[in-house]
Amino acid sequence: MLKPGDSQRVAELMRETAAAELLPRFRNLAKEDIRQKRPGDFVTVADLAAEQRLASGLAKILPGVPVVGEEAVEGDAGLVELIARTGETCWIVDPLDGTSNFAAGRDRFAIIVALVHDRETVGGWILDVPNDRLAIALKGQGTTLDGVPILGKAPDRPPRGLASYRVRKEIDRQLTPRQRQRLGELTTLSCAGREYIEILRGTFDFSLYRMTKPWDHAAGALMLAEAGGRAVRFNGEPYRPAGRLDAGIIAAPSSDVVAEAKAVLELVELPLLAPKA
Repeated sequence: MLKPGDSQRVAELMRETAAAELLPRFRNLAKEDIRQKRPGDFVTVADLAAEQRLASGLAKILPGVPVVGEEAVEGDAGLVELIARTGETCWIVDPLDGTSNFAAGRDRFAIIVALVHDRETVGGWILDVPNDRLAIALKGQGTTLDGVPILGKAPDRPPRGLASYRVRKEIDRQLTPRQRQRLGELTTLSCAGREYIEILRGTFDFSLYRMTKPWDHAAGALMLAEAGGRAVRFNGEPYRPAGRLDAGIIAAPSSDVVAEAKAVLELVELPLLAPKA
């Protein structure tokens, strides 16, 4: 599928896209350059330009392989079905992860690219744009951060996690102080790509989210698994990018950390996760 050198070509394309489409617009957007797709969900001219450049470049790396881009899915929701199609190969692209940060001038945003084959993520690339830090994972070949192999382990200190606001709210409301302590500090950076980079660096230890849009989590989940950990749904099933968007994700570069986080989460009733009638 990927030939020798193709992974580096993806990395170079992401850096070229950041330099051409994102960085020149950062803290330089006009009011009309920003709009809301729905309340609280922003898109900018930078998102659109970056996705177009990435799609064009990826088509040259693997001709004929479709691109499922976050912004393209807004116009054609059926595109996301390619991820779940048996035997299909496709790219998943988030051209500007952390758009709300970007639009507000906060330097926490990223580009995320994943390659899916037969419903499984086989390649993942995350570029922390402001800090020019690049993580790469290829299935069966491990994970690197700026070229250095990453091997995860359980922390020798109280854990620090990254979790969505709604999950944190229910955890804080329902758990006793002793139960709550098992999960340690919980926060969010409002940028999944940056969060996965920080987990690989050891700044945080796990990710705990209810909504699992594939462009946010497909690449990062592979990276943590390839670093020696796991990525599972809230019900314990292995994470796959084609799963339900509201089935949750617990991911860490340590299987022990995943098991502990899952055990604590089982004490919390999350009504928002109940199957829809």
